[in-house]
Amino acid sequence: MKTLLRTLLYLALIVWLGAEIFFPVVAAITFMTLQADTHTAGTIVGQLLRILHGMGLVSGMVALALLALAPAWAIYKPRAVLAPMGLLILMIACTAYSQFKVIPAMERDRVAVGGVIDAVDADNPSRVHFNKLHNRSEHVEEAILLLGLATVVLVARAESVGA
Repeated sequence: MKTLLRTLLYLALIVWLGAEIFFPVVAAITFMTLQADTHTAGTIVGQLLRILHGMGLVSGMVALALLALAPAWAIYKPRAVLAPMGLLILMIACTAYSQFKVIPAMERDRVAVGGVIDAVDADNPSRVHFNKLHNRSEHVEEAILLLGLATVVLVARAESVGA
């Protein structure tokens, strides 16, 4: 039973971090392939980001639940799971922020300029705000990835502490 639960925990982390690592590659290829149509590329990448966030929220909740229950099942010591649980909460919060605050604001900016953000001047207030949000989104995803890597390290460390 311990092996199954650890496997599910690592699988949840692998799914989320794997998607976080793979997403920038897919985004770059999409924009390179559709260089002439950045609007379509952005639409595709936006949809993929929503899927990534959905996967992250589900994986994060599963991992958090498994870590919370692990001490009761004598898988990890209670103190060994506190730090990884804290990092998972931060990752979930960052994901929710990006999904429910940043992306909708970017979408409002895109609609405000008529649908194609690149079609307006670079100094257009909606485009400036969109670009600011885009940079913020990139930084949030980078933070999620770094927090996820730290979580894996701390979960692996909890393995060495034992039950």
